[in-house]
Amino acid sequence: MLTAFARAFKTPDLRKKIFFTLGIIVIYRIGTHIPIPGVDYKSVQACIDQANANQGLFGLVNMFSGGALLQITIFALGIMPYITASIILQLLTVVIPRLEALKKEGQTGTAKITQYTRYLTIALAVLQGTGLVATARSGSLFPNCTAAANIVPDRSIFATISMVITMTAGTAVVMWLGELITDRGIGNGMSILMFISIAATFPSALWAIKQSGTLADGWIEFGTVILVGLFMVGLVVFVEQAQRRIPVQYAKRMIGRRSYGGTSTYIPLKVNQAGVIPVIFASSLLYIPALIVQFSNSTAGWASWINGNLADTGAPVHIAIYFFLIVFFAFFYVAISFNPEEVADNMKKYGGFIPGIRAGRPTAEYLSYVLNRITWPGSLYLGLIALVPTTALAGFGANQNFPFGGTSILIIVGVGLETVKQIESQLQQRNYEGFLR
Repeated sequence: MLTAFARAFKTPDLRKKIFFTLGIIVIYRIGTHIPIPGVDYKSVQACIDQANANQGLFGLVNMFSGGALLQITIFALGIMPYITASIILQLLTVVIPRLEALKKEGQTGTAKITQYTRYLTIALAVLQGTGLVATARSGSLFPNCTAAANIVPDRSIFATISMVITMTAGTAVVMWLGELITDRGIGNGMSILMFISIAATFPSALWAIKQSGTLADGWIEFGTVILVGLFMVGLVVFVEQAQRRIPVQYAKRMIGRRSYGGTSTYIPLKVNQAGVIPVIFASSLLYIPALIVQFSNSTAGWASWINGNLADTGAPVHIAIYFFLIVFFAFFYVAISFNPEEVADNMKKYGGFIPGIRAGRPTAEYLSYVLNRITWPGSLYLGLIALVPTTALAGFGANQNFPFGGTSILIIVGVGLETVKQIESQLQQRNYEGFLR
């Protein structure tokens, strides 16, 4: 990996793309520290210092925004509205025939779906911005902070609308920055911004564990967490790279006096075909009951049960439901993102077949069988990775959004591997030697 980056810096056009990407990242990080108008910045900082900014109901969204959410900055919503819009459009593609037809049209249809994703991102940003402003005005953003009621001094309608518009515009700028990285940078712009947002929480999270430790002034806890994190990174890299390759043979066809086909290839089925999306779905679904309790301010029995079992990440009920939801959404997402019948029909159309399996329906049944078999270990792996911070790292002061666990480690490793592959592919295009040297 280091060799690929060293070679990239020696290539002028790739070096220019890397520096352009770094410049966009600097602009993005500056925007995460600029507060929106109408917010008392001193009260926000006082509440952040009093409570752990990574904990609480908005911990997951705060992690994706690089800590900007709880500071209520212009990039407070970060990349989360775009991620949500992309997932919704991907799910609707299976349900709505018009979107499915656009997906099959190639580049033109993909451009249309991208435009719909942008519109939906803005709509979600308006909704999430309104919810964040309402939460900040009510003091629920920092429940245990005495200065939480003074975060938004001006309660007028004009001030509220201006705050929502500012955060929505910030989301649009973040989306634009990500597309700039994709078009003029090293590519994969949205994922890189997500990577930077999560990686920005590393130093503070690690130092907080060191300060809260008691063995050798916290250095033993610090070193243990580093070792656990390295082990998890190795495990995630191993599983993310693992795949089942289904061999495919294409029959020879005679067209005129020429012979076509007769090649061999394979269908790569990843063990973790769903990626990090099941973890995001499960986390978001578990946040809904706690969000209802927080806005209702109810003290009834059902509210107490939710606070004690679903909102508490260390409760056995929360752990069991969280694990079950991850496994369920892993199968659900794989079922809607990979269609064995469509793959079998395309293979049959171009004269391809799996050795030993008849083309058509038997091929679709075989692909479905293999996919279900490898999805089981993939879903169990996702559930175990997501629960590591709750179980193994709880004794060191870590929480469910600690950078070495759950959603964050999956995103960091996945984006890192994808970025290295893109750089290597661009290097290969520029340094292709061919048969003659």
